[in-house]
Amino acid sequence: MFAGRSDIFPAVNTLCDLGLSVFIPAHNERENLEPLIRSFAEILPGLSPDPELLIIDDGSDDGTGELADELARTIPFLKVVHHRVNRGYGAALQSGFRESTRELVFYTDGDGQFRSEDLAGILPLIEQADIVSCFRTRRCDQWYRKLNTTLFEWTVRLWFGLKVKDPDCAYKIYRRKVLETISMSSVGAMIDVEMLLQAQRAGFRIVQTGVTHLPRRSGESSGSDIRVIFRAFLEIMSLWRRLGYRFRR
Repeated sequence: MFAGRSDIFPAVNTLCDLGLSVFIPAHNERENLEPLIRSFAEILPGLSPDPELLIIDDGSDDGTGELADELARTIPFLKVVHHRVNRGYGAALQSGFRESTRELVFYTDGDGQFRSEDLAGILPLIEQADIVSCFRTRRCDQWYRKLNTTLFEWTVRLWFGLKVKDPDCAYKIYRRKVLETISMSSVGAMIDVEMLLQAQRAGFRIVQTGVTHLPRRSGESSGSDIRVIFRAFLEIMSLWRRLGYRFRR
């Protein structure tokens, strides 16, 4: 059932020996998770001879965790990590990076707003980089979420000088040496920025490319929740102090 389709992925054959982990953080994504996981289960054997797929269930209470366990019983290379309570997006990413074991580590969100098949197209870019950080070519969200994202990106660029477009886009590949060098402490929305900042300061090579963004099919995102936005602001201040940044001109 999951024999893979290596015949349609010739561009990534040279990367197969590196090994590939894919993890999906998910909080209350029962309606979106299964088609996403099954699509990754279909393509991963064509991208790596020994693939690893993980679901990080961040304290879901809608049956996401139970569904994840059911999927793991039918997909041999799928592993599920459960948080007993909702610990936040950054904590879910930390668990995913910690539990992933392959040389290349990719992650995307469990809301189904990104396509699994796009991974085959961006994977070869890691040959010339340590990180592939994607940006949404056309964001399919409500206007207020787009505004929040734009303000967030401007703030990050002004305060930290991060030269990355759409830094919180959840479609990234990391080499393991990056994960072994940087530290992660953010438990909320600043996790992507924290990692990219440290990687930039350490001199790791970051390559960017566009990726397709899709409308959310089910459920609601927490990104526009005022509590999430306020916590993100507090994390910006905390990261500013922790990393000792100064305003840049």
